[in-house]
Amino acid sequence: MTEQHTPPLITRRGMLRGALALGAGMLAAPAVGIGAAAPASAAGPLTVSRITVLAGTQSPVQYGIGATDLGIPARTPDGRMLFMFGDTWADGVGGANWRSPVALYSSTTNLGAGVTFNGAAGAGANTQGTAPQLWYYPHDTYFTTVIPSDVITIGSRMYLHAIVNGPQFGAVRWTELWKSDDNGATWQHTGLQFPADMAGGKFQCITWGLGNDGYVYIYGTGFQRDKGIVLYRVPSNSMTTLSAYQPWGFANGSWGWGKPVTEVLSGGFGEMCLRPLGGKWILTWFNAPAYRIDAMVLNTPTDNLYTATKTTLLYGSEWGQEDASHVAQLYGGYIIPGSTLSDLHLSVSQWKTADNSVYHSEQFRVQGLV
Repeated sequence: MTEQHTPPLITRRGMLRGALALGAGMLAAPAVGIGAAAPASAAGPLTVSRITVLAGTQSPVQYGIGATDLGIPARTPDGRMLFMFGDTWADGVGGANWRSPVALYSSTTNLGAGVTFNGAAGAGANTQGTAPQLWYYPHDTYFTTVIPSDVITIGSRMYLHAIVNGPQFGAVRWTELWKSDDNGATWQHTGLQFPADMAGGKFQCITWGLGNDGYVYIYGTGFQRDKGIVLYRVPSNSMTTLSAYQPWGFANGSWGWGKPVTEVLSGGFGEMCLRPLGGKWILTWFNAPAYRIDAMVLNTPTDNLYTATKTTLLYGSEWGQEDASHVAQLYGGYIIPGSTLSDLHLSVSQWKTADNSVYHSEQFRVQGLV
């Protein structure tokens, strides 16, 4: 496969600093108290609570994780939860034992009490030892790092979409599909690579959900937080066949599957999470230009996203001005299994890029969306 080298638009640190600078002065609502009613949205008043730091700084070091982010959760075939983390270090950012991705298991059933972990994934991992990088590659000028994009379970198999960065963070060489047939304990490459320029560079960072019609629906965007999103679908039994990925597009006056891929919503999308939930579909995403995490509740992924109701779940803030619904240098926003539309739990990341003193994934609770 021909490698596609996308010039890095911004470093990872710069990406988050940029969001902070852009968002300063753009916060759309006054501060509220921890656990209090958040600013009113299109869905009405929301109640937002900060539940617990899942992993990383501000939490006890566990499984050799002293600093980490993301924490993309999925239900495993055996009913547990697997949380997939990005760049991880044993002590602090840039310190010892750089790994990505790493994954932890949780058997938590009461989300309101906070998610806890009881084991690490990866070859040779156990309930006490260090969580290893899920597969070997060197963090060097070719493979700078590999970032998890989203995880899905289909029957007894889990799939992971991963973003290969190099020679710098933000320069996507390609993305690729991995699989696990043992509840996420070990991972094997499926042989499928997606070109970095697929869909005009809008299939680098993806999120997906399994429909009741046998298709996996996928929203995709660029990895640089400066692009809109596109929509694809693929039969759930053809995940490893590139030609089976079918775009949703507009041509000859109408939308349809198999038409030229067409942006379904403009903007600057960061990390996203699409899930079928409560008979609907929900999409959460980091809205980079507005410096916040937003959500849409849809009937189907092919709904008109331009006219769909958007609700802000969490606002960005400056450090020292945080509360339950205002979070400094936030990103991510992944839906934790066991959530409902009215009682949503999210894994949200923070990175204090000025001094690296905060680099973690935290659990938030949002009540009242519907």
